[in-house]
Amino acid sequence: MAAVRNVLIVGGGTAGSALAILLARGGVAVDIAEIEPDVTALGSGITLQGNALRVLRDLGVWDRIKASGYAFDALGLRAPDGGLIAEIPDARTGGPDLPATLGMNRPELAAVLAETVRDAGANTRFGLTVDAVADGGDRVTAHFSDGTTGTYDLVVGADGIRSTVRGLLGIDVSPRPTGMGIWRVHTRRPEDVERTDLFYGGPCFIAGYCPTGPGTMYAYLVEKARPRESIADADKPAHMRALAEGYGGAWDEIRADITDPDRINYTWFESLLVERPWNRDRTVLIGDAAHACPPTLAQGAAQCLEDAAVLAELLLSADRLDQALFDAFMDRRYERAKAVVEASVRLAEWQLTPSPDADVPGLMGRIGAMVTERP
Repeated sequence: MAAVRNVLIVGGGTAGSALAILLARGGVAVDIAEIEPDVTALGSGITLQGNALRVLRDLGVWDRIKASGYAFDALGLRAPDGGLIAEIPDARTGGPDLPATLGMNRPELAAVLAETVRDAGANTRFGLTVDAVADGGDRVTAHFSDGTTGTYDLVVGADGIRSTVRGLLGIDVSPRPTGMGIWRVHTRRPEDVERTDLFYGGPCFIAGYCPTGPGTMYAYLVEKARPRESIADADKPAHMRALAEGYGGAWDEIRADITDPDRINYTWFESLLVERPWNRDRTVLIGDAAHACPPTLAQGAAQCLEDAAVLAELLLSADRLDQALFDAFMDRRYERAKAVVEASVRLAEWQLTPSPDADVPGLMGRIGAMVTERP
């Protein structure tokens, strides 16, 4: 018998959807409150490392993910003119039977997870969030934004880096900018782009790209953070093209295709870490609501998926929900998530302020070895 009979998950993103699928398949009644009016996903593309693919395989969606995305097993390092400096085999952190990395369009990942949530029997209520949660000892009452209420054995805040649930619990932790901003564009994939290549030097901290399908990719340029609204939408293509002028190789073709502001996304690099425990009584945070990092290690989605997998395993294998279960969750997740956040931020800091002591390969290798092991 599971530790819970019914669960409310606030947020239907990667972490919330994965948890809903696993719990619903285990016989738990699951409601998802999703503030967006429909299935959506911000940004242009996503890079999924092997340990993320491992959880997606456990969810039973790997075949669809593989068919929708673009898998590769190496990372290229290039000079600003496009010349190849090194080709590095990427760690297969999900195991030898999964690729090291897969690029995918974010809306396609969201659609696959949403359909699997429905098939598992979880109920998603769109255009809804929570205004308050009241713990009653053995149950939690959620007060929804439409004026209704619901009572649950457990409430899970999976509502992202600017989590409403985190604030409702009185956890005063906010995202911290690292000082860098990233421009992303969803575009056509040049035929010779078959993996992620990172360009160091030139006008940006990093220029790179990741294939997301047979004919698609997303490309990105990382510069010093600017006010988010400092460039009008209509001017974004010209700004991104100007930054891209400093890069050759595949960027010659990419640059010519940067014309549509609707395909451009700009965000800051931010980090967040909630100290343990991530719960207050029977309400718990997971995913970006508890920990978030800049994409320097491409581990954000993987850590969200791991949260969901570990919490679901504990809830479905226990016969009661108590602090010991939440402590077990923290024992398996906190130090791992903290290490990823700190390493991701450190890599960004080394870009902002170059240091002779910077050991990028060593740091990436340590994190790769850690996440290869199941949490």
